[in-house]
Amino acid sequence: MSKKSINDIRVPTYDDLFTNEEQRQEAKLEKIMEVPVEDIQEFKNHPFRVRNDEQMSELVKSISENGILVPVLIRPHPNGHGYEMISGHRRMNAAMVNGQEKIQAIVRKLTDDQATIIMVDSNIQRENILPTERGFAYKMKLAAMKRQAGRPKSNSGQNDQNLIGTVSRDVLAEQVGESSKQIQRYIRLTELIPELLDLVDNKKLQFTVAVDISYIDKEVQGWIYEYICDTGFIKPKQIAALRNQLNDGPINQIQMLSIFNNCVMAKKVSRSLTFSEKKLTKYFPDDYTAKDMEQVIESLLEKWMQEQSC
Repeated sequence: MSKKSINDIRVPTYDDLFTNEEQRQEAKLEKIMEVPVEDIQEFKNHPFRVRNDEQMSELVKSISENGILVPVLIRPHPNGHGYEMISGHRRMNAAMVNGQEKIQAIVRKLTDDQATIIMVDSNIQRENILPTERGFAYKMKLAAMKRQAGRPKSNSGQNDQNLIGTVSRDVLAEQVGESSKQIQRYIRLTELIPELLDLVDNKKLQFTVAVDISYIDKEVQGWIYEYICDTGFIKPKQIAALRNQLNDGPINQIQMLSIFNNCVMAKKVSRSLTFSEKKLTKYFPDDYTAKDMEQVIESLLEKWMQEQSC
């Protein structure tokens, strides 16, 4: 019996381990198609914005000169009409700017959760991802990962559900190179009102302060936004004081402003003044009482104040 050489030994690939035979056969049948752009709809709640910036201009130029080098990925739309974009929103936008009516695409059958994970993974490593984009993307992918992990059994408790969420977040953190706590902070941004989200993305609201604000009721967030617009700032200690007060019960906008003002009010300069008896008595006759000296000092100060106002 002949021995196999090391070259004859086949190491299982990722596809061998994590896909079934039906999925592998379908992948082999995937072909690049010319699909009308009007038949392709955006991914529902797509968290990444398509910006007409310098990078988009470069992409438009590249596609104009070389065409689309990497086909976009789409799936049959869940509503049964046309297709849904999974990966390639920016390429399709650039193609449309160039006046293209059709685009090269790979059509793949995907579940909602599979589509969400691929959509996030294909965008999250790009440069210049905004903090709020990252937050919504992490939230969408984490929810999909939890669903893929399986619904808890009927006899499982809250601890089992929490464990699934924690494990999924740890896996996501490892995949994107963030700590689990940082993933949680980014996801907290999704609880902000749109106006505050814009301030975060435009670097007019500190990330950590924004995370703290996310725990506050939406109506109060609106008041905070108005305060920032009026004053141009918000300090961590103001939000900390506000949250402490809210723990005792609801407040109105006037009360919030009072809390904020108290936090930033300048400390009063100490006005305490003491003169030793030895220092004062050298200016007065020996028979002057403390009351006599006080009257003279007040009289001299009155005169001095009048001179200052002239």
